[in-house]
Amino acid sequence: MRNSDLDKNVAFVLSDVSRLMRKRFDERAAKLGLTRAQWRVLAHIGLQEGINQTALADILEVETITLGRHIDRLQDAGWVERRSDPMDRRAWRLYVMEKAHPTLSQMQQISLETRVEALQGFSPAEADMLLNALLRLKSNLLDDDPKLEEAG
Repeated sequence: MRNSDLDKNVAFVLSDVSRLMRKRFDERAAKLGLTRAQWRVLAHIGLQEGINQTALADILEVETITLGRHIDRLQDAGWVERRSDPMDRRAWRLYVMEKAHPTLSQMQQISLETRVEALQGFSPAEADMLLNALLRLKSNLLDDDPKLEEAG
């Protein structure tokens, strides 16, 4: 395949756009002192405080043991805490510590700046059309896999 053929392949373009947006976010977020994996974990816990490790591992598509190591580091640094699950003594619920709230706000700002940069030159209607098209793609791919639908 020639490069121009790849530029017309939706899977390659989506992959490239995703990689470039992550790269741009990482460049902006480097000052926060978190790895990409750590900020992903922190962001998801911030959005779903009280989530258990197993559910979070499913959402992030990582092994529970891998997630456990990330959480260990975040907990050691004072970013998150584990609390025992009152319904299951073997499970832990995850919560963001007060120290993390300013960083979560900075991450939201960096995310907004990255989206604004990516959508530069798009009208609001075009941006909505793009998002709706991507959501349709996602829906099409989730339709046949109920496990993926649960992970969101």
